[in-house]
Amino acid sequence: MQKYLKIHSNDNVAVALAPLSKGLVVELGSQTVTLSEDIPQGHKFALTDIKTDEPVIKYGSQIGLAKEDITTGSWIHTHNIRTGLGDLLTYTYEPIHPEVKKTEERFFDGYRRSNGKVGVRNEIWIVPTVGCVNNVATAVERQAQVYKKGTVEEIVAFPHPYGCSQMGDDQEGTRQILADLINHPNAGGVLVLGLGCENSNIEELKKYIGEYDEKRVRFLVAQECEDEISDALDVIADLADYVGSFKREPISCSELVIGMKCGGSDGLSGITANPTVGAFSDLLISKGGTTVLTEVPEMFGAETLLMNRCENEKLFDETVNLINDFKNYFKSHNQTIYENPSPGNKKGGISTLEDKSLGCTQKSGSAPVKGVLSYGDRVCTHGLNLLSAPGNDLVASTALAASGAHIVLFTTGRGTPFASPVPTVKIATNSTLANKKNNWIDFNCGTLVEGETLDSLSSKLFDFVIEIASGKKSKSEEAGFHDMAIFKQGVTL
Repeated sequence: MQKYLKIHSNDNVAVALAPLSKGLVVELGSQTVTLSEDIPQGHKFALTDIKTDEPVIKYGSQIGLAKEDITTGSWIHTHNIRTGLGDLLTYTYEPIHPEVKKTEERFFDGYRRSNGKVGVRNEIWIVPTVGCVNNVATAVERQAQVYKKGTVEEIVAFPHPYGCSQMGDDQEGTRQILADLINHPNAGGVLVLGLGCENSNIEELKKYIGEYDEKRVRFLVAQECEDEISDALDVIADLADYVGSFKREPISCSELVIGMKCGGSDGLSGITANPTVGAFSDLLISKGGTTVLTEVPEMFGAETLLMNRCENEKLFDETVNLINDFKNYFKSHNQTIYENPSPGNKKGGISTLEDKSLGCTQKSGSAPVKGVLSYGDRVCTHGLNLLSAPGNDLVASTALAASGAHIVLFTTGRGTPFASPVPTVKIATNSTLANKKNNWIDFNCGTLVEGETLDSLSSKLFDFVIEIASGKKSKSEEAGFHDMAIFKQGVTL
């Protein structure tokens, strides 16, 4: 196993791929460095002397500035490096126009809906319009399991605390996300469960849902029922007959939409799992498919790499707004833009937001940016899309599902059991985590520093995603986990 790595030829740091002991002599090409202290796995050490306020370079880019003089062989982390990020920036479009060559078509077994859309699951979803009926929704979910028949795979409720006492963008966001989920093709049938007096009531929500198949989407207002649970179960029984009639059939991967997210990152995230997902993204796009990258605050410090890959200047301008709108959101709440990484990230070896962002954006691969989406927007352009959403795991993954992602690929160096409304594939950055938390982790990218090549591993990930799209359950699905969360920004009445 490789024990250390210099990622880019211009870097003045290297990364420990395994715990390294003080006194170890590190050889990188013609350079020899003796470690002056122990270096934990995933953490950085200096390959040269770095003076106070000089840049620390990783991935070939600046990840921060030295707080103090750093000597060759020293551990570099939060004690001696600080962010170099500022507030709003002025950007210049310097396009590089990357190309992704077409490759052979691949197929998965999915469900073709009556409107022509494609799903990778055939589930019945219970979507509350307001948090007041959450307990009713979960009670219906429990009692409705007897109606799982034919090809009905799951009957799932998605409780949430919103739908009333909201204003402005929050109310719009809730309505749009709920409508997106109601329209999601992974749901063969949907029961929209309302209370009756809420702001986002069923009649209001229908304006956001648009045209719908009356066999697929059914509505129930609890205040109009004598026994809302009994009535809801009758609706589920009818939906089950309809949903159970769908069969899987071969569908081109050009119709597959995959969301990309990371959380609980460590120092290996940008070396193993995220580059593998990036190579997967390029491979899917080469077959006409679509990927969606989100968590905008974790683009700060690496945003120009995405901006310059925008297909045209309009998309560049939209990406600038994507970044600056989120910075203004932080500033409007009197919060620092770079209040990141998290304690778990730091323990894993990530020192600054730039360090995290440069690793995070590896998931985008090398394809051109074809679309930029606001929060709640649905994908309409094949290829790589950028989506506005925060870094919070549940909120961002729900936003990916709402945008149309059939599956979310979630890379992690720390591990997490959470799920989202769609199959959520956990991808480990290191083999220790993959072996320890086998009940959470679906795919291991730790082998990338154990002799496996990126081409081999990304090809295996592609095959695995095809299996998931064709019906194989992710670990969180096997556990029965289905989460959702909506972005809240403003006042609650």
